[in-house]
Amino acid sequence: MTPVKTPPLLPTRVRYTVLFMLCLLAMITYMDRAANGSAKKAIMEDLKVDEADFYWVLMAFQLAYAIFEIPSGWLGDTVGPRSTLLRVVLWWSLFVALTGFVGTDLLGVYLGFTALIVIQFFFGVGEAGAFPNIAKSLYNWFPASDRGFAKSVIWMAARCMGGLTPLVWVLLVELGGMSWRQALWLFAALAAIWSLGFYLWFRNRPGEHPSVNSTEQQLIDFGRTITKGPVQVPWGKLFRSRNLWAICLMYIVTNFCWYFLMYSLPGTMKEHFSSWNQTSGGKILLALLSGCPLLIGMFGCLLGGTLSDRYIRRTGDRKWGRRLFGMIGYGGAGICYFAAATAKWLDPDNLFLFAFFLIMMGFMNDLIMAPAWAVCQDIGRDYAATVSGTMNMCGNLLGGVFGIFVTGQLIKAFPGANGIIFCFVLYGIVYFVGVGLWALIDPTKPIVPDDHATDGTAPTGPTLSKTSSGTASV
Repeated sequence: MTPVKTPPLLPTRVRYTVLFMLCLLAMITYMDRAANGSAKKAIMEDLKVDEADFYWVLMAFQLAYAIFEIPSGWLGDTVGPRSTLLRVVLWWSLFVALTGFVGTDLLGVYLGFTALIVIQFFFGVGEAGAFPNIAKSLYNWFPASDRGFAKSVIWMAARCMGGLTPLVWVLLVELGGMSWRQALWLFAALAAIWSLGFYLWFRNRPGEHPSVNSTEQQLIDFGRTITKGPVQVPWGKLFRSRNLWAICLMYIVTNFCWYFLMYSLPGTMKEHFSSWNQTSGGKILLALLSGCPLLIGMFGCLLGGTLSDRYIRRTGDRKWGRRLFGMIGYGGAGICYFAAATAKWLDPDNLFLFAFFLIMMGFMNDLIMAPAWAVCQDIGRDYAATVSGTMNMCGNLLGGVFGIFVTGQLIKAFPGANGIIFCFVLYGIVYFVGVGLWALIDPTKPIVPDDHATDGTAPTGPTLSKTSSGTASV
């Protein structure tokens, strides 16, 4: 009698539910940060402080965001992303809510401009843990062949919400009658609600989740080096890695040049094209155009990650699969900033030409986002959160904080169109430096080399079975 063969189990798809929850987190993260660009005028009016000085608030946030990237990444690698993300989201929700009290007496203490700076610093402490631990979660939950795609979806979600925030703000506050304080309290509440759902569903690894079957587990683990016991971060190897230093220098470029879009562009649109701000339709148009570099950028995020993974699957060349799209993105972004500066110089009142070049700049910059974070997973492996945190720390400390300071000083020193033009020319030059830095990055060289196993790329649609050692075979 011929035995009946049991058909192989189809893999469950829990990893995509995890990806959805992480996308929601990325959206909330960017919504809470992008709100500063829309709320700063109202906040500073209530505090009776010059709006031009708001860059000190942004610098406080970016400084904390940078300093606490590595500690937050280390917690994700050693304790796990679940508890770390819960802590940081609840923490930053508290300080977003507290921001809504500035300009008032809270428990008998007046919260003025200094208090706003302190609150935003602690807000940055919380948000520092988000993206390194998202990176760690994706490393744990996705096979190597899909990491670029998964990371691109995360950045697509983040950019989408960042781009929609100016419009949401106009609809809630300027047209909907909600105060800026109430809007911030609403944003804080949404983050707290997300934390509850995340706590109930998310687990650090697929093997800890009751809904993951053995086939999905094997699919995720295919080609992966499995670490036994607790993760010990090799700090010496991290800081001696020329590869990691190149990644950090590369990411400084993005943070130096890109934050203008999120923090300064909404106000710049209202100031330089004020005639459009006289009607409800004009306000909505300016809000949409202010957010469009991020909204269109989300397609750059998706395309960059998808093309990077496809190139690697077709050629087997991970090095140029990551490098190529980073170099194209930075080169294109630099050209677009030069074009926007030229447009502002030749035709300063042309709203649509100015917006077009900045929208294209956002798209080109975001081609690099998924490859950049996927490189951290490629070379970091079990230390993906720490490596990602190191990259993001350097990017925000030396790029974000310094870039916000330089932008603020240039705009104050050269009022009107000249300050914007000088900023854009500087940004374009920095982007071209970034093209060269991408050429120094090698994602095939992990921080801790492994001669026995590689974090390779699984073929499309493998037939998986389990060997006696418990690893996946094809």
